[in-house]
Amino acid sequence: MNENLPACPECSGAYTYEMGALLVCPECGHEWSPAAAGDSVSEAGSGGDGVVRDAVGNVLADGDTVTVVKTLKVKGSPSGIKAGTKVRNIRLVDGVDGHDIDCKVEGFGPMQLKSSVVKKA
Repeated sequence: MNENLPACPECSGAYTYEMGALLVCPECGHEWSPAAAGDSVSEAGSGGDGVVRDAVGNVLADGDTVTVVKTLKVKGSPSGIKAGTKVRNIRLVDGVDGHDIDCKVEGFGPMQLKSSVVKKA
């Protein structure tokens, strides 16, 4: 049965299996839909075309500097991240729940952001 399933797009593991509507890799724990595997979505893709775009539609890439466009609440922090905060050297990832930017925010440390709350600086 595994001979019909594609390899994991994250780690290229050959032991993928189906769990409901998703394919799962037991080696790295990555889950993806079979339709996304057929479309050859890039590892940082969060859109149908495999390109990550900011709040105004600019294409983002690894190493870009972005600006937060709205104040974000951060669990455990009394103030949160203010609108206008610059975040340097972002890294695009296939995150959980739409969080597709991995970065370090000055004063908060490492965290993941959604591309819909930033714009390219």
